[in-house]
Amino acid sequence: MKAQLSILASQWNQSLKALFESDRNRGARYVAEGAGLRLDYSKHWIDQSVLDALIAMLDECDFNTMRQQLFGGERINFTENRSVFHPALRAKSTDEFLIDGVSVVADMLTARGHAYAFSEDVRVGAAKGASGKTFTDVVNIGIGGSDLGPLMVSEALKPLIDGPKPHYVSNVDGAHLNDVLCDLDPETTLFLIASKTFTTQETMHNAAKAQQWIAEALGVDAIPQHFAALSTNAEAVKAFGITQERMFGFWDWVGGR
Repeated sequence: MKAQLSILASQWNQSLKALFESDRNRGARYVAEGAGLRLDYSKHWIDQSVLDALIAMLDECDFNTMRQQLFGGERINFTENRSVFHPALRAKSTDEFLIDGVSVVADMLTARGHAYAFSEDVRVGAAKGASGKTFTDVVNIGIGGSDLGPLMVSEALKPLIDGPKPHYVSNVDGAHLNDVLCDLDPETTLFLIASKTFTTQETMHNAAKAQQWIAEALGVDAIPQHFAALSTNAEAVKAFGITQERMFGFWDWVGGR
């Protein structure tokens, strides 16, 4: 079927204008909706023959079986022998997500509630810095999935931001962190250190620099009020100076942050 798609691509000679003129219902036909989202792909170079070929290719790849394995908690991450259970992070209390016959929903809801409560405290000003001031800026320090995912969400939802301004630092080059911090006030800045193991070299290098920035301005005792961690390494998080209440964990079936 890949060959068929290549043939269709080589023969393609239709403009979007012609596609809409030949199919007055195109705007409604090439739309998908689910989970509160609406995907309009009517303005892509696609017609029924291309769509049929794409669906046929999914069938050839046994997509439905692999999808069932994902939602069933099977270890489809073969290199690490782990489940890939991101859908469970969005579960409701009535949903069923099992790994080896054991539900992960209760633990997930507890962890998610912890994160939501802290986020709301930061947003409304209940969580404060060491000097009693509310946070105006939040700096996420991470790399890879610990940076790109939240950065994408922040950019996509920028018009809806109603709390502190988010910033993202991922580059180990000191200029990146410096450029972010030069306009911020230590008294009103909160850092999120995103590292599952809390040993990622680039992330921890930048985290140490941020820690130094806070300590020099406000004193070492201010560190717990200005840092939170997204990690599973409780000992390393504690050694860094972050309290357990501001540590937000997850599981090995979450492959990216």
